[in-house]
Amino acid sequence: MQFVRFAVVGFVLLTVIYVLISIYSRSVRRERLEDDWAELDEEARAGQSRDDFVDAGMAAYQSGFRRKLILLVYVIPTIAVVTLIYVIN
Repeated sequence: MQFVRFAVVGFVLLTVIYVLISIYSRSVRRERLEDDWAELDEEARAGQSRDDFVDAGMAAYQSGFRRKLILLVYVIPTIAVVTLIYVIN
């Protein structure tokens, strides 16, 4: 019973960490896109508004590899705990 309680609490904590990292990563990406748009000259902007540029960049981020790497927040601690339990027993 204690293991189930440990697993549930661990999953909740990992979910909180995942959400916080995800929010931080999205905000850093959005800031980088806004800075990239500000550095573009008028020809490169081609009449595209800042919001459209950022939205297109965020859509590319959604399907990117970096976003999927954040899921390692669940995998690495789980492997570490399982390995630790195996080694101790």
